[in-house]
Amino acid sequence: MSNNRFIVKKAAVLGAGVMGAQIAAHLTAAGIPVRLFDLPAREGGRNDLIEQSIQRLTKLKPPPLADKDLVEFLHPANFDDDAAKLADCDFIIEAVAERIDIKKSLYDKIEQHIQPDAIFASNTSGLSITELASVLPKKNRARFCGVHFFNPPRYMHLVELIPHAGTDPAVMDQLEAFITETLGKGVVRAMDTPNFIANRVGTFSILSTVHHAERLGLGFDTVDALTGPAIGRPKSATFRLADVVGLDTLISVMTTMKNKLEDDPWHAYYEVPSWMRQLVDNGALGQKSGAGVFRKEGKTIRVLDSESGEYRDTDYGLDDEVKQVLGIKDPAEKMAALAESDRPELEFLWAIHRDLFQYCAVHLAGIADSAREIDLAMRWGYGWARGPFEIWQAAGWKKVAGLVRRDIESGAALADAALPDWVSSVDAAHADEGSVSGSGNNVPRPDLAVYRRQWQPPRLIGEKRDNGTTVADLPGARLWTLEDDVLIISHKSKMNVIDDGVIEGLNEAVERAEKEFAGIVIWQPEGPFSAGANLKAAMEWVENGEFDKVEKLVADFQDANLRLRYAAVPSVAAARGLALGGGLELAMHTSRIVAHLESYMGLVEAGVGLLPAGGGLGTLAFRIHDQTRAGDSYPLLEKRFKQVAMGQVSGSAMEARAMGYLSESDAIVMHEHELLHAAHGEIRGMNAAGYRAPLPGRRIPAAGDVGIATLKMLLANMYEGHFISDHDYEISDRIADTLSGGAIDRGTPVDENWLYALERKHFVELAKMKPTQERILHMLKTGKPLRN
Repeated sequence: MSNNRFIVKKAAVLGAGVMGAQIAAHLTAAGIPVRLFDLPAREGGRNDLIEQSIQRLTKLKPPPLADKDLVEFLHPANFDDDAAKLADCDFIIEAVAERIDIKKSLYDKIEQHIQPDAIFASNTSGLSITELASVLPKKNRARFCGVHFFNPPRYMHLVELIPHAGTDPAVMDQLEAFITETLGKGVVRAMDTPNFIANRVGTFSILSTVHHAERLGLGFDTVDALTGPAIGRPKSATFRLADVVGLDTLISVMTTMKNKLEDDPWHAYYEVPSWMRQLVDNGALGQKSGAGVFRKEGKTIRVLDSESGEYRDTDYGLDDEVKQVLGIKDPAEKMAALAESDRPELEFLWAIHRDLFQYCAVHLAGIADSAREIDLAMRWGYGWARGPFEIWQAAGWKKVAGLVRRDIESGAALADAALPDWVSSVDAAHADEGSVSGSGNNVPRPDLAVYRRQWQPPRLIGEKRDNGTTVADLPGARLWTLEDDVLIISHKSKMNVIDDGVIEGLNEAVERAEKEFAGIVIWQPEGPFSAGANLKAAMEWVENGEFDKVEKLVADFQDANLRLRYAAVPSVAAARGLALGGGLELAMHTSRIVAHLESYMGLVEAGVGLLPAGGGLGTLAFRIHDQTRAGDSYPLLEKRFKQVAMGQVSGSAMEARAMGYLSESDAIVMHEHELLHAAHGEIRGMNAAGYRAPLPGRRIPAAGDVGIATLKMLLANMYEGHFISDHDYEISDRIADTLSGGAIDRGTPVDENWLYALERKHFVELAKMKPTQERILHMLKTGKPLRN
């Protein structure tokens, strides 16, 4: 495998539609300027249509751009006038309409402008890469392949990489490394077969579900209740997913499979159901048209009754017997119970799993190098907790194979598709040495250099995971190492919330690190960085009137954060996902933050009637001063006040930097599995530069009474306009007081201790108020904020 790095200084995306524009947007997050091409406009400016597409990116939800300012790095161009501008592009990805004649016509137009060292790829979701390559001159074919992003490109982890017979293997290695490290994606190599891997298996799974639901008379809502989180799949389940994808799009994929897989034993499954065809003919395409399998009527979601053709109220209820089987923890016991049941709902679940196992085993040799590619494709592209072969292996490889054969012999399963011989020759699909191929051989995991940057990546079932060496296993945290001199602390609490156990772990980590280690990394193997403080424990004290315990918890957390900030060794917070409330405050006290691009950060305590009291407001006050030393601090003070008072959360790590939660010296990492690698690198770098902790006791001039008055004017306008409630005003008033350093003369020097004392005072006083307690209870019960 080649380890030569593929460097992209400029990219081009051909096609400014939904996928093309969003792929271009994601490239900008990686620091790559993009020329976005499409057809010239017939009226007005030649690039007007592309400009409009670019501007739409700033309004879409979820946002394709990691930061709206990145729109400046998208440059419109059209195929007729600007094709020559492709000459300085290192990476060119085509995303025009899924018609081979349109793609070939475009290739004829641009091929002469592609530089020899550029990589040219198609984002086709299922057309033949071999056929597309045939239209290119021979000089371009070796550096051509398929690169299939999933929608929406920014958020979906999977990218399928598809070579044709003439693709240079070194190009595949370089592209895999680039897409992994620079774009932060999970790459799966697929064979050049219709719909590749994820859509091939995913669409079959949907078709099998449709077939057995109809056979057993199950409603679409019942099917979705059975095929979502109950079996380790997303809430969108089956038919809600079909609506999101678009029924017209799904029919197109099904038609491709029907036309190109005529010899497939399951070819009869590829017929478009009459109810689906009828919906599309009536313009009910799914979410994008407002109706599909489901239809929203006011605040009510209704579901299509396939027999009557009318919409009815949804019913996701399952009876106790079904719930009992779904609640079985042991995978082998659960699968056996499904296979032996004659209840329609449970028989259905066994049938769709059996079909899935049979289909993947029969087709493995034709669509993927090994079971690994199929399982990762379904995890990353469809959001399944486990891929098909993992589910099979967890339930007992030999036992499940026997049950599938039983159904094939009885005629319950497709009789024309016997399990291949290799199924009997292995004991599992995955082991630490690698994964099984369609010939029964073992295929090792990829060994590209880029994967050596992924420390502690998720493993497939059967693969061993290196859990490092435990230094101290405490009730609330684990202290451990990767057998080096950096101490890692990982929380044990649910959602990694801050509680007494985590605080104890932080103090222990600092004490040990100052004596024995080069630095501290805070990193969570599972879940988000931290969803905040443990509200449940705090509420128990509040209900019992034990406010002294509440104050002690706050004081202890502040002390632990300050101890971390002034430790003799550097510390790094390796953040991904949610970093909210106390979790963000913890990160803000480390020497450096390394954040995954998809980090969502905010001081959100106002939503539960409180204010940040782990040093977050005090830290913000210091940062406001440091960023405005030579100018007026009030515009920034007002901006930071509003984001805390309104509980705003960043939409990315880039937005978190704009909000002041990340500093310019903090790093943003594109691939979440490289966080530990990057965090250790930051520790090494700080020590190599002769790390010294910041001096304690620094003071800044407070905004004081003038700052409070300024912020209260803003509050008064919001209150009079009925944008905030009485209690919102109360909370915001206290946030303003703390950020400003209290009701003291403007310019009075204050230190951290002063600001943190204000945080504690206001936090405890708010906790004693009934509206705050109502907000906390509502959040604990519903998971949603209450505005009272």
